[in-house]
Amino acid sequence: MAITSRLKTTKAKLSSQDIVKVAAIQMASGPYVTANLSEAERLIEIAANQGAKLVVLPEYFAIMGLKEIDKVAVREEAGKGPIQNFLSKMAKKHSIWLIGGSVPMVSNFPNKVRNSCLVYNDKGIQVARYDKIHLFGLDLGNEHYHEENTIESGDKVIVVDTPFGKIGLSICYDLRFPELYRAMGEVNIIVIPSAFTDTTGKAHWESLIRARAIENLSYVIAPAQGGYHLSGRETHGNSMIVDPWGVVLDRLPRGSGVVIATINPKYQASLRASLPALKHRTIKAI
Repeated sequence: MAITSRLKTTKAKLSSQDIVKVAAIQMASGPYVTANLSEAERLIEIAANQGAKLVVLPEYFAIMGLKEIDKVAVREEAGKGPIQNFLSKMAKKHSIWLIGGSVPMVSNFPNKVRNSCLVYNDKGIQVARYDKIHLFGLDLGNEHYHEENTIESGDKVIVVDTPFGKIGLSICYDLRFPELYRAMGEVNIIVIPSAFTDTTGKAHWESLIRARAIENLSYVIAPAQGGYHLSGRETHGNSMIVDPWGVVLDRLPRGSGVVIATINPKYQASLRASLPALKHRTIKAI
């Protein structure tokens, strides 16, 4: 596995002292891409109208199929396709940085996708891509999920430089693997677009989100799927934005909507100066 890959955006000038509004979008996506993109467009506009300069969509925002294999039928090649065109158009239209939580992309296997988090700058240009590394598996009661059947895993840790600082990319089940976030280095923001099941979400979602924020002294933006889906699946919701001290700044328990919060780099820097835990690390990755 490649340890890390860092992508620098063209002419991205870091303004570490600027306070900025960010947004996490929550959806309850269905099996039809067109309908999901229409709902995403409505929510992105709400976020932009509230002043958000960075907007993050949830995992599977464009499709939550009736069957797991359904996403393979709508997978896209890099740089083209209706989902990627939509993300580019929305970012440019609203002059925002837009992160498409996950998009089904072509893989090396005809029956699988890459579950990819795509980042677009405010000109509508894609500047980063992260392919989900850890694939969810669960056999608990009547719930059975085996993502390896339809997803080819990625192998690169991705950090992207933006006007809001360094952003580390991850997706859903990655949340359970703290070594991934350590491999990112000192990032300012972690994004974790998700579609947590209601069962695992009730037990672990908030605890894990806040833990990742606290241990990395980082802001965490965690947009989620939240509600009932036509497939019969129920997702946990509770999209949230958490500050580097572990404080939940805003959240949405269920249904479609927008979570908004302000990111303050000076506050983050003061916390890291007061509690330099990241510099106190003595055990390094083997």
